[in-house]
Amino acid sequence: MTPALPEPVRSLARLVGLGDAPAGDDRMAIIDIGSNSIRLVVYQGRTRMPATMFNEKVMAGLGRGLAANGRLSDAAMDVAVAGLRRFAALTRAMGIAQVRTVATAAVREARNGADFIARVAAECGLAIEIIDGEAEARGAALGLVSGIPDADGVVGDLGGGSLELVRVQHGAMGHRISLPIGALRLDAVRKRDRRALGPFIARALDQVGWADDGRGRPFYMVGGSWRALAQIHIWMADYPLPIVHQYEMPADAPAKLFRSLAHTDLATLKAVPHLSTSRLPVLPGAAMLLAAVVKKLGSSSVIASGFGLREGLLFADLPPAVREQDPLIAAARDEGARQGRFAEHGDMLFDWTDPLFGDEPASQRRLRLAACLLSDIAWRAHPDFRPERGVDAALHGNWVAITAAERAALACALHHVFGGAPDAPIMATLARLCPPPLLARARIWGLALRLGQRLTGGTAVALAACRLERAGDAVELRLAAGHQALVGDAVLRRLKLLAQALGLNARLVTV
Repeated sequence: MTPALPEPVRSLARLVGLGDAPAGDDRMAIIDIGSNSIRLVVYQGRTRMPATMFNEKVMAGLGRGLAANGRLSDAAMDVAVAGLRRFAALTRAMGIAQVRTVATAAVREARNGADFIARVAAECGLAIEIIDGEAEARGAALGLVSGIPDADGVVGDLGGGSLELVRVQHGAMGHRISLPIGALRLDAVRKRDRRALGPFIARALDQVGWADDGRGRPFYMVGGSWRALAQIHIWMADYPLPIVHQYEMPADAPAKLFRSLAHTDLATLKAVPHLSTSRLPVLPGAAMLLAAVVKKLGSSSVIASGFGLREGLLFADLPPAVREQDPLIAAARDEGARQGRFAEHGDMLFDWTDPLFGDEPASQRRLRLAACLLSDIAWRAHPDFRPERGVDAALHGNWVAITAAERAALACALHHVFGGAPDAPIMATLARLCPPPLLARARIWGLALRLGQRLTGGTAVALAACRLERAGDAVELRLAAGHQALVGDAVLRRLKLLAQALGLNARLVTV
């Protein structure tokens, strides 16, 4: 909790709608004090995928002095306190009633950590909660599972002061360990003696007695330094989707990245989009560690996660029924309800299109459901730009539990829902991300949804008056008697396009 605003400021805040939390307010903020960075994230709602209202970090480098003398340096503490003072002021101005401030390796291990905690309490009004290594590992694993629910492998959370490794499978945690080899410590060893870095890493990883449990399974990397490596790999590979979460690299990529970084100057790396230049000095050590971890575990590939400790803390606090929700579907339903005209129409369209796709595997059914829930989000846009709006929402939306290929399939479906041309330039980009059979299926989803939207005008009553079915060599649109007036030339054209995409004839039937 943060202290109250002074009364003059409080009065002004009330005039502009700030300062006091509204009744029933479920917003919350997490301030994460790491060994390298300090970050404030404000979340709106205790939902499966809460929207991020605000996100800011300060690179304080609290852990830099630990390797030398076991203490937080005065300069680093000054930077940290200044940043925390701002974060506390921001949460007060936003009227956030629930503020949780946590600290990890640097503060818990520093000999003057208690002095820092007392100073923050006195100058910022923030009560710091120390997260031990076990809780940090558990939080990182929960964060990973909240963003990639079907994860089956080992998650590694690299902070500035420590590395947490956890075996995850079916949403549960197995073996776990916290190792004192964070990014700042690696950088300190490398600067003292480059030749000492390899043995330093090897000695630490020798403590992982359960390494064989990860053999042949993915390694999920968490933490800002490792995410930066994923950004560099995306840039070097000229990959068409610059989204880090669930970006997958081959198992030999970390070793290649380490060799590349040894011959790449900082000026070149500054051209990488969205790469935090303050992280550049620690990247060689982070790359060497990643390569060593992947080799030690025998990982099949490396998958980046945008979710970590903060998201794990949120996830742990959710009711069990909410935790079990599919985060992609929950977020798509929320977005569709917020931007569409008829909140219930997405689920109804899913049921309406079901007879055409009875052979669908579960992975495709959930994508089709997401497409249905998002099938009306572009209605406010100019008609000429609705396909672009749909593609942008699918490709670049803040979704989780979805691969790059699945994003491309969702984008293809929405492109065709909103009338996009099959030979539009964006289709070449989608083809680089998605296998042709899935892309072809997604186009059919889009054409079916486009038919449903035009036929009914988005109304539940009209959709309930008709059915879409396969019957022999045809796609049949079956209308209840008395509802034939729903059919017009535009509907017939869209029915014919859908049938052609399925290799069938189009038939209109009154029942």
